[in-house]
Amino acid sequence: MSVNDSALGEETVYPDHYNPALLFPIARAEGRALLGATYPETVNQGVDIWHIFELSWLDQSGKPIVAVGRMALPANSLYLIESKSLKLYFNSLNFETFADPDAFLAVVIKDLSAAAHAPVQLELLGVDELATHLPQGIYLDELATTPSPAPTEPDASLLKLDDRASEIVEETLYSNLLRSNCPVTGQPDWGTVFIRYRGAKLCQSSLLTYIISYRKHSGFHEQCVEQIFADIWQHLKPEALAVHAQYTRRGGLDINPCRTSDLHWLPQVTRLARQ
Repeated sequence: MSVNDSALGEETVYPDHYNPALLFPIARAEGRALLGATYPETVNQGVDIWHIFELSWLDQSGKPIVAVGRMALPANSLYLIESKSLKLYFNSLNFETFADPDAFLAVVIKDLSAAAHAPVQLELLGVDELATHLPQGIYLDELATTPSPAPTEPDASLLKLDDRASEIVEETLYSNLLRSNCPVTGQPDWGTVFIRYRGAKLCQSSLLTYIISYRKHSGFHEQCVEQIFADIWQHLKPEALAVHAQYTRRGGLDINPCRTSDLHWLPQVTRLARQ
């Protein structure tokens, strides 16, 4: 299905009856085809973590229940789920009655898993449970970019190794300067990106330049993270790599795609202040 056939960018009528048909799956193969015929299979390893902040249903007395949801959609699923359709789906549950939270979870997990063609996990958190945390790692944003100004479309040839060091290192680098654009509406998407690697030391200024080069790039959150992962993996050839981005909230949802060559490196995604 083409995303142009979805509700994204269209005038919205919010549903008040449960409707799982609102969920709009997008084949992951579409975005991965843009990485080229030799993209690394490791982009299939990881998970997309979603936080759903506008989650509500009715208990048996008709009283509304609110919660925050943490959804985990595996990166090897055939489909991702388009974000506006996910928002509309969760809104369609606002006036539905469930016996208890477990009954709510059972229905939602079934619907999400059917749309993704993979087992999706969902847990409910209290509205005050998802506290913010400070990012951990080496902060890149005060470095100069090379060249300056940075290009406005991603180019893997920008990525360089640090020619002053030859030893193998393991470190986590991060930047708040990731910006890309929705390929349908053109709206900007803002995020913090984390790169953990083991291998020859990366040139940090070249990595920052590469991250900034996404500022006019059109791509879904998941696709941008997979391209960053693929470019670093293929161009700099680290021994191990994990890339995850934590995007700011839109429409009551934030998306945190994580891709890794080593499943032991899947991050514990915690909410950042901008989220």
